[in-house]
Amino acid sequence: MNKFAQLGADIVKLWTKYGASYLSGIENTLILALVGTVIGCVIGFVCGVLNTIPTSPNDHPLKRFFLGLVRVIIRLYVEIFRGTPMVLQAVFLYYGLPYFSNNSVKFSSVWAAAIVVVSINTGAYMAESVRGGIISVDPGQTEGAKAIGMTHVQTMTSVILPQALRNIMPQIGNNFIINVKDTSVMFIIGFPDFFSAHRAAVGASYLYFPSATVEMIGYLTMTLLASFLLRWMEKKMDGSSSYELVQTDQLTMTAGTYSYPDSHSPFDERNPEAVKSMQREKLRRQIEQDTAVREGQRIDQRRESRGSKHGGEN
Repeated sequence: MNKFAQLGADIVKLWTKYGASYLSGIENTLILALVGTVIGCVIGFVCGVLNTIPTSPNDHPLKRFFLGLVRVIIRLYVEIFRGTPMVLQAVFLYYGLPYFSNNSVKFSSVWAAAIVVVSINTGAYMAESVRGGIISVDPGQTEGAKAIGMTHVQTMTSVILPQALRNIMPQIGNNFIINVKDTSVMFIIGFPDFFSAHRAAVGASYLYFPSATVEMIGYLTMTLLASFLLRWMEKKMDGSSSYELVQTDQLTMTAGTYSYPDSHSPFDERNPEAVKSMQREKLRRQIEQDTAVREGQRIDQRRESRGSKHGGEN
């Protein structure tokens, strides 16, 4: 217990002295993760759409060549930035550009470098997620859109992408949470994030483990809040689970194709008057069917009696 009490006292001491630095680092971390995720999603959507444009042997050779080249470039981009650590990507972009260009090409600020690194890294992951989301949509919807005269762009923007966006929403949230944690590697280029505040506090106080505990609690709080907000957004995108069936649809009522669900079913949204009306109509139809059956039986009996009578006379 003495150790836990000492840990609590050290955390209070650190927060009292470096609390403003920790909060500033949290703010910078959230801004970088959010901006990088948004830009990365845009990059991923562009790459995913370009990667799924259909081609056929009847297309112009130039179109097929261009789309093939684009897919090769996207594949290289995805494999390189998914297959290397973000910390090395930051080093290569921030320090490598001045190295190879003799300082003629370099980032003007560490913020710009950090946003570029996080964005292109996120875009590489999102490109495959978007491609999978587009493929997951039923191909029949694309065929239906083409059947009513929609172009490929109209089909993608109005039919496919809205559904693909809902399908990949969990992956977008997952990438945001990953970025909240992985931005800690930006300390390598001097970005003032939450982890950099921890390193500065440790360098001044030598309280490494208490400061790491503050970091752990901070990152866990950010990711839990992000998870909660993302689940709330997913529920909003799903819409309300309660609904009312349309009972005055003139098209379906006129065509005679409208039918209510069975009474007491999970989808029974009718009012009591409609239920009684349906029951009366059902009873009326049953009586008509029974009457028709009995009438048919009488006719058959008459025919049989007549046949037996004529047979006896003969």
